[in-house]
Amino acid sequence: MADQTGQAQGLPSQGSVAVEITLAQLLAVMPTARERAPLFLDYIQAAMDRFGISESKLRVAHFLAQVAHESGELRYMREIWGPTSAQLGYEGRADLGNTEPGDGMKFKGRGLIQVTGRANYLRCSMALYGDAQTLAETPELLETKEAACLSAGWFWGEFKHLNPLADADDLEHITRRINGGLNGLVYRTAYLARAKEALG
Repeated sequence: MADQTGQAQGLPSQGSVAVEITLAQLLAVMPTARERAPLFLDYIQAAMDRFGISESKLRVAHFLAQVAHESGELRYMREIWGPTSAQLGYEGRADLGNTEPGDGMKFKGRGLIQVTGRANYLRCSMALYGDAQTLAETPELLETKEAACLSAGWFWGEFKHLNPLADADDLEHITRRINGGLNGLVYRTAYLARAKEALG
């Protein structure tokens, strides 16, 4: 949550040095990002700083690995809509807070790590903007580069509390908290290996 200065809890403590990623490192993790990588670099760094991810190389490596897989290497800022049977199932799901007609599609997954459902959009909106209305009224905001990155940082640091699992180098549990299962684990494992190598 942000304090009165607008900074989020979980920032590196005074005296600690945040891990700063370079464009070369980002491209080493996500080689197909090419022209997209420089457009996202500063926003990714800001999100990692704000939500305590940049406190260690291991946290950064795990975060970048998951972002790489979830976003198709910074290609997708929103869920590809079929709709599939699973997506049709978003409608009316109380656990997602989808209580109004059309909520399923309106609050589909958006951001580098997809925030899904009215309730989660409202939580994210409160964390990022200090009110519930910003994302309730303009959910497409999470498709912009800055908000896509910040929402991923919020999802990681405050919503799913993944920093401790990254500290433990626990890829499987991180993946389960993000995905609900182990979908794409082989690719996430490969991204993590690249990230660890790139970060030294």
